Amino acid sequence: MAEDLRIGTQLKLMTLDPHYADLNENNSLLSHIYERLVIQDAQLTPRPGLAVSWKRLSTTQWEFKLRDGVRFHDGSPFTAQDVIYSIKRIRDFLKPPSGGFQTYTQAIKSVTAPDPMTVVIETISDVPTLPLSLTSIFIMAHKAGDFATTQDINSGKQSFGTGPYTFQSWQSGEVLNLVRNDAYWGSAPAWSGVAFQVIENPAARVAALTTGDVDLADYIPARDVEGLEQRGLAVENTSAARSNFLQFDIGREMPPGVTDKSGNAIHNPFRDKRVRQALTMATDRAFLADKILLGYGTPAAQLFPPGLSGTSANLKVTPPDYDGAKALLAEAGFPDGFNVVLAGPAGRYPGDSESLQAIAQNWARIGVRAQPVVAPFSVFATQRSNGAFPVWYGGCSGEAVTFCLRAVLGSPNAESGAGSLNYGKYENQSFDAMLETAMSMEDGPDRNEAVARTTELAMADYPMLPLYHFHLIVGHGQKVGSYAVHPRGWTTAMQAVPSEE
Repeated sequence: MAEDLRIGTQLKLMTLDPHYADLNENNSLLSHIYERLVIQDAQLTPRPGLAVSWKRLSTTQWEFKLRDGVRFHDGSPFTAQDVIYSIKRIRDFLKPPSGGFQTYTQAIKSVTAPDPMTVVIETISDVPTLPLSLTSIFIMAHKAGDFATTQDINSGKQSFGTGPYTFQSWQSGEVLNLVRNDAYWGSAPAWSGVAFQVIENPAARVAALTTGDVDLADYIPARDVEGLEQRGLAVENTSAARSNFLQFDIGREMPPGVTDKSGNAIHNPFRDKRVRQALTMATDRAFLADKILLGYGTPAAQLFPPGLSGTSANLKVTPPDYDGAKALLAEAGFPDGFNVVLAGPAGRYPGDSESLQAIAQNWARIGVRAQPVVAPFSVFATQRSNGAFPVWYGGCSGEAVTFCLRAVLGSPNAESGAGSLNYGKYENQSFDAMLETAMSMEDGPDRNEAVARTTELAMADYPMLPLYHFHLIVGHGQKVGSYAVHPRGWTTAMQAVPSEE
């Protein structure tokens, strides 16, 4: 007989409206209630969801065949009208700041239904990755008249989808209660009920798991793993679909925080590829993963962990080569090194401030005297945006590696949105062109290969310094037999398999 599952989570649900804000916490928790036409597997590859298949009819038209026999929690059948309603609600009804999903619908010109179980989506231009965009859009039941307001949904009036669990109750910032959907179209939900308890403090989350107040807890700090295992609790982990890295100010001729050994301002050393390469060669990324993250991290040579769609198997992390790095610095005109401010947030990501200290020690061995400067993330982010630093710690995650490649390394372009996280103003027209070509291809092996080659081109220029992919760690008690940690950092009851005992 199925039991209830109690989850202690860092994820704080801000709304029951699945279209209101594109935040990991909302998308994770609301995936119990609502579903998407297309889903992503553990390798981030698009798979059938509420759509069983899709194909291109032309460069601007896609046909999606819908899954038959699916019903919403109120008993109404799922049809093409629900897809049309959901896309139009995001595109035409919700407005910023509540339109966080509009980036996925802005290329859609029209949505029509040739029959109740078929949807044809016409785009303004060629959008080969439309199915990937649809992995971010939850489908709501259509209603007559006006679109449902966020207020109505938060009140519980229309808080129903087609998912494996139905909405029971919600206290904002405290708890979300769900009940098994016995009429679910897919595999029978494993748990009779699910209670998400928001516990934002990591130590309190670990304590709740230890005392048995919750059956499962997410975002466990690496330092607590050994203690949990000693108490007979299980811990499972995977590399996050993201990377944390150092970015260099490449755009400015005289950035602040860089001087020679006498304290005199110097021209920007990071404009020279040899300097960027030398600093990469002098950074012990294995030490960061093994010692700073206590083994719950993977040294990074690119933006997503190897094995995920679009990553390169050829990019490897090599041990530090201090002599080679010193030779490169000397070749670039810095035989004695230089002084630099190394900035980052404190406590935003696992190992952030501690990594900066370790990197400073690495760089000292080649004559680069780095001064770590850390601040709360909000303060750091504002200062970074204002150009206060020459080198800084950053991070990126997304539904695909192409998102981070374009955001972090794409030449800044306000109109297209490229380079939105490219605070260092790196520009490489060959990379831009290769990425554009790769992104113009349909999802599949050829596109993944093209993205991997594009990544290799960029990394050969050392535009930033990938540090590590930290691991997402989940702990659970004996009620849970196993838990499949998802690289996107989602926490769901669907990933938890009950113990056979």
